[in-house]
Amino acid sequence: MADPALAPWWRQAVVYQIYPRSFADANGDGLGDIPGILSRVDYLAELGVGAVWLSPFYPSALADGGYDVADYRNVDPRLGTLDDFDAMLNALHERGIKVVVDIVPNHTSDQHEWFQAALAAGRGSAERERYIFRDGTGPDGAEPPTDWVSVFGGPAWERVADGQWYFHHFAKEQPDLNWDHPDVHADFIKTLRFWSDRGVDGFRIDVAHMLTKDLTEPLPSAAELALIPIDGNHPLIDRDDVHEIYAEWREVFDSYDPPRTAVAEAWVASDRVPRYASPESLGQSFNFDLLEADFDAAQFRRIVTDNLALAARSGSSSTWVLSNHDVVRHATRYGLPAARPGATAPTRHGGEWLLGGGDESVLDRERGGRRAAAATMFILGLPGSTYLYQGEELGLHEVAAIPADERQDPTFFRTHGEEIGRDGCRVPLPWEASAPAFGFGTSGAHLPQPDWFARFAVDAEAADPASSLTLYRRALALRERLQSAEQLDWVDTGRDDVLRFRRPGGWEVVTVFGSEPYRLEAGSGEVVLATAPVEGGMMPGESTVWIAPADS
Repeated sequence: MADPALAPWWRQAVVYQIYPRSFADANGDGLGDIPGILSRVDYLAELGVGAVWLSPFYPSALADGGYDVADYRNVDPRLGTLDDFDAMLNALHERGIKVVVDIVPNHTSDQHEWFQAALAAGRGSAERERYIFRDGTGPDGAEPPTDWVSVFGGPAWERVADGQWYFHHFAKEQPDLNWDHPDVHADFIKTLRFWSDRGVDGFRIDVAHMLTKDLTEPLPSAAELALIPIDGNHPLIDRDDVHEIYAEWREVFDSYDPPRTAVAEAWVASDRVPRYASPESLGQSFNFDLLEADFDAAQFRRIVTDNLALAARSGSSSTWVLSNHDVVRHATRYGLPAARPGATAPTRHGGEWLLGGGDESVLDRERGGRRAAAATMFILGLPGSTYLYQGEELGLHEVAAIPADERQDPTFFRTHGEEIGRDGCRVPLPWEASAPAFGFGTSGAHLPQPDWFARFAVDAEAADPASSLTLYRRALALRERLQSAEQLDWVDTGRDDVLRFRRPGGWEVVTVFGSEPYRLEAGSGEVVLATAPVEGGMMPGESTVWIAPADS
């Protein structure tokens, strides 16, 4: 049996995602910053995470929450300086916490020096070859090259002053790069080395499945595009040739000691995930299946079994995630009514509730929080790495009541409010129940914080032995002690709504997904963690326990 202590750090790490602009504000301008993160490193150490992943902190016009990057090798001056970054990095490393930074290689900001040069240089220029420019259609080129729609809604082509059009898979302020151009390859290798040389431990690769494209004329219509199989040869998505880029990057990663790690954000079919997670490519890939699942035992067991098999195929470890900066927080998702038959994923996972104004009468906050705790303690027991999203350790719910004129997500504006966007999970964190902006900063917050944040503030929860924060701290400390080889065995429970698995070394995780209590057999070991009180050997419904062997 392999010794987990000798495995690369990332294989079973607990990684905490920080959305920098909403974490902590040190200078009081309402926007979270790098010094704010530095001021909270002891909090992260006390929480017990092994790594942090920083969403983009680079110079940006914030057309898409920082994912429109104007300079990949600097810090947004509103968030600090490179010296501030180095101080934060060193402070985290001193506490044994690794640092992963976000890389956004599919597109730049329209404020990036390359794109500004492309606009100035004009048609047919070398500068425009770094992006995807095309002439329009129709007698005077006034119509876009295709009728494709961007991910955020609206046309996927934007016309510039001289009449040409450029492609943007996301917002118009995010022009897609042309990965057939050698300058693009060279510049991102320079970026990877820049941050690796500063000491970062790894990279999260944004939309890793979208970089390469085949835009050979004639281009398909949107209807034709929708019919093309996504099997490695699609014009825009999950092309096999993207892994030629990651093979180049892998050489860079492996040139460092220890090698730098990477994790792909790749929304692809399950059988395509091992390509991104292979040691020749990025090495690990996000598994979003549980994030999309209902709180349901059968779904959880199938997803865990399938993804452990996929990890074995790639030689990587699996990843488990329930919330991030792009989705409705799982405490809220689990507190909403069950999906209607045939409902789409956005309906099932909170989008319809938000569009309806966040009707509190249909949200069972207590049940959502109870289920969220049970699900999180379930995934923390699994082999592989777990990604937590800032604020989930507090049991935070989605913020629904954000006025239209205070929203920031481009999805909301480009769809004219038909899609609500992601602002509700990006509201700045509450640190102090009685402080201005709940201790986030001294001068308010860039997204409005609701009054109910007070009872979820860090200082309130730190003093409460029954709080969500106390549970997370306890779980992460235990996990470090109990962690074992990347294996599990399912244990029969006699009930379809109860899952139980055993890890090497004998520790077990039991989760009741239904509402009925479940009796733990006598002598099965010591209950060392429980999301709800276990009395007389009876687990309440919608709860999780960890059981350690008596001699552990």
